[in-house]
Amino acid sequence: MKKTNYSYIGISFIILVFGIIFVPRIVDRISNDEITKKNRLSQTEEQGDLSDLAFIIINGEPKKVPDFEFTNQNGVIITQDDYKDKVFVAEFFFTTCPTICPIMNTNLVQIQEQFKNFEDFGVASFTINPEYDTVEILKEYADNYGISNPNWHLMTGKEEQIYSLANSGFNLYAAIDADAEGGFEHSGYFALIDKKGFFRSRKDDFGNPKVYYRGTITENQRVNEDGEEEEISLLKEDIAKLLKEQ
Repeated sequence: MKKTNYSYIGISFIILVFGIIFVPRIVDRISNDEITKKNRLSQTEEQGDLSDLAFIIINGEPKKVPDFEFTNQNGVIITQDDYKDKVFVAEFFFTTCPTICPIMNTNLVQIQEQFKNFEDFGVASFTINPEYDTVEILKEYADNYGISNPNWHLMTGKEEQIYSLANSGFNLYAAIDADAEGGFEHSGYFALIDKKGFFRSRKDDFGNPKVYYRGTITENQRVNEDGEEEEISLLKEDIAKLLKEQ
């Protein structure tokens, strides 16, 4: 006759009762407290301390600056990697522009001065008249406007690549137009890019991203003859927000 081991039976019974009563409580506590805490930490580590500025979503993905390679006013090859970990403003212009470009670049110089102590701020200016705007011309233009930020690159290159970058990469219109003043037509807006290369902007009253910032009106002017308000002050505020992001 086989002898029953009552000590094992007792231990098994205690384990069973413990499992029924206490394990669910432990699991519940872990689920509600510790795991939730870990999730919060994980989200913070992945996203960083983001501002309230919106991402521009295209086809379900945040829009990012495409790859490019051009030559700046100092004869140095510049790519998107030169703006890595930097907040920057992008524009398309040309040095002989008789209309909006002088206003746009005067505004950008003012922004340059406001953020002159920030090594992680820059500007990307792409000429839409590369045939005329050589390295030497861009250098003279930079000197005339007092462009001193080492991260402000005035870039020239192949016309086809520049127009593709403007119209497809940044969605900032640019075109050759013999009937336009100066022979070219282009957007008077600035794009704002964060440290990771994503397009960012504030939202409108309906919660939609504004996408771009009007660069053709000065802060002092406030409103133009068409009733459009200046957005340089808004751009400055949003640059400051992005500079605080990690």
